[in-house]
Amino acid sequence: MNISKFATARVALSVALVVCSVATAAQSAYPNQPIKLVVPFPPAGGTDVLTRLVANEVTLKDSKWNFIVDNKPGAGGNIGMDAVAKSKKDGYTVGTGQTANLAINPTLYTKMPFDASKDFAPVVLLASQPLVLVVRADSPIKNLEDLKTQGQSRQLTMASAGTGTVGHVGGEMFARRAGIKVMHVPYKGAGPATTDLLGGQTDIYFATPPSIVSMVKAGKLRAVAVTSLKRIEVLPDVPTVAESGYQGFVVEDWKALVAPAGTPPEAITKVNEAVNAALKRPEIMARLRDEGSVARGGSPAELGAFMKSEQTRWGTAVRESGAKLD
Repeated sequence: MNISKFATARVALSVALVVCSVATAAQSAYPNQPIKLVVPFPPAGGTDVLTRLVANEVTLKDSKWNFIVDNKPGAGGNIGMDAVAKSKKDGYTVGTGQTANLAINPTLYTKMPFDASKDFAPVVLLASQPLVLVVRADSPIKNLEDLKTQGQSRQLTMASAGTGTVGHVGGEMFARRAGIKVMHVPYKGAGPATTDLLGGQTDIYFATPPSIVSMVKAGKLRAVAVTSLKRIEVLPDVPTVAESGYQGFVVEDWKALVAPAGTPPEAITKVNEAVNAALKRPEIMARLRDEGSVARGGSPAELGAFMKSEQTRWGTAVRESGAKLD
């Protein structure tokens, strides 16, 4: 072999090895720049608060982590999640998806900007919380048997925080199970839905715990049942729907971190490990319990299987409810 060619080949090999070692070092140093956390809802809402809580806990324990929360609300969470799906697949963009935009919207909306089953890489399940069926304090409905009796004698009006929310579809699921019909009254959020329930404009409301617990404890609302498998600590005297005669009925709103499909597995693993560690800390678990939530965690594979089953379950529920949005 010509000596000059041999020397050139050695130089090229050396350069390639240096490039590979630099790339490997950069990859092993993940994260080495801020990670964008896309929240597909406005600031101060449940999804936003949970995302910031977990992000802050991760950064408090390890200074290498740096998160920038980017709120991108609209279209039931579709705008923000679409931004995540179309982001660079480098591990530096993660989104907080939830039941609505990852499991309900794919069937609810006539056209979706992303494929919830293909465009995301599961990272970690954050938390879940049940719904709480509430009525006015002076309502004749004191339990689910009363609700069924009332629903068979007249059409009940059911408030929700919006069409396609867990409260809407979950409420429709219960109405079918109870054999009654309800008139759905959607609002632009939990606040106005609660206000009209208090004012007597609606009869029932399947709400998330943080939005109504204070009013239940103040005696302004009556909590009739919770949709979790077990009673929740923040409302220990309120029975579950399942123990009130509807065995197996469980409806929970969950939130999870997902990344664009194709994100490097090492990045996903590192985010998963850091978040799992944060969710196991007593102060985080207590904070979530106080608002009626449960810290979850788990592996990316477990989240992937969970999302698939939830998309099937909620897709069926949406089709049976007849709800549809353009």
